[in-house]
Amino acid sequence: MFNLKRFYAILVARNLEFMRDYASLGWGLLFPVFIVIGFAFIFNGQRALYTIGTLGEGTVTATELLGLDDELIDIAPQADADIALRKIERHGLDLLIEPSRSRYWVNPESPNGAVIEKILKAEGSVANLSRVPISGDALRYVDWALPGVLAMNIMFAALYGIGFVIVRYRKMGVLKRLLATPVTSVEFLAAQLVSRLLLILVVNSILFTGLWLTVDFRLEGSVLLLMLIFVVGSASLIALGLLVAARISSEELANGLLNVATWPMMLLSEVWFSMADAAPWLQRVADTLPLSHMTRSARAVMLDNADLTDVLPSLIYLSGLTVALLVVGAAMFRWES
Repeated sequence: MFNLKRFYAILVARNLEFMRDYASLGWGLLFPVFIVIGFAFIFNGQRALYTIGTLGEGTVTATELLGLDDELIDIAPQADADIALRKIERHGLDLLIEPSRSRYWVNPESPNGAVIEKILKAEGSVANLSRVPISGDALRYVDWALPGVLAMNIMFAALYGIGFVIVRYRKMGVLKRLLATPVTSVEFLAAQLVSRLLLILVVNSILFTGLWLTVDFRLEGSVLLLMLIFVVGSASLIALGLLVAARISSEELANGLLNVATWPMMLLSEVWFSMADAAPWLQRVADTLPLSHMTRSARAVMLDNADLTDVLPSLIYLSGLTVALLVVGAAMFRWES
C-alpha cells in the first residue's frame, strides 16, 4: 500500500542531495543559456537568396519570372496553403505565387519581399496577378529553436539526472539498505520522479525568466499552458530514465543506454531542424518520441498561440506514456546489484 510518509521522506532527501550538488545545478542553468545566446548572434542575419513559393497546380521557374538561371533564386513549391501563408507572415518566404488563381501574396513589412516584388513588377511577371498583402514580423531562428533547446535541457536533466542517481544508489548499496525498510518500489520511484520534476521546474523557471530578460524571443501563447507542457513532458522523460535504470548497476552501461535514448530524440524531435522534408517512415518514428511531442507543443504555444485543445493530443500521449513507463519500471525494478 502506498504510504505518503515514506514517499515524503525519500522526496525530501533526494531534493537536499541535489541542491548540495552545485556543479550539476550550475551546469543545468548555464548550458542552455550559452546555446540560446550563441544562436541569437549567429543566426540573426537575413538569408542571402530570395525565396519565392509556388502554390497550386501551376508551376513557375526563376527563368520565367525573372529571366535568371534557376541557381540564382530559390523557387519552393508549397503543398499546404496555411503553412505557406504562415511562412509569408514570418518572412520565411519572400513571395508566394498561385498561378492557377492568378494571385500572389507578399509581406509589406519584409525588406526581401519588397525588393523581389519590385523586380517582378519591373519584369512584368506579376502584371496579370492580383496582389494580396499579409503582415507579420520575421521569425528568427532563435525564436524557432528556443522551445527545442528548453525541451532538450529538460531531457538531459530528466534522463541523466535520474538514471545515474538510481544506478549509483544501487552500486553503493543504498538501495540494498532501503530494501530492509517498508519502502516499496512504487513509493521509491514515485518519490524520485516528483523530486526530479520539482527540481527541473525550478531550474527551468529561473532559466526561462533569465532568457526573457536578456534575449528578445517570441511568446505568443499562455505561459501556464507552456508550463503544463513542460511538466507533462518532463514526467514522461523522467519515467523513461527510471525504466533505463530499473535493473542495471554499471554506470558505463547506464551511460550507453541513456545515449541510445537521447541521441535519436535530439536528431528526430525537431530540436534543431524541421522534419517536414524527412521520409514518411522517419516522421512516424519521430512521432513516437516524447521529446517530439514536448517540442512541437511548446513551439505551437510560443509561436502560434496554440490553446489547450491544440496540444491536448500530445498531452494525453505523454501522460499515457508516463504511466506505462512507470508501471513497467516498477515491475522490473531491482533493489540489489
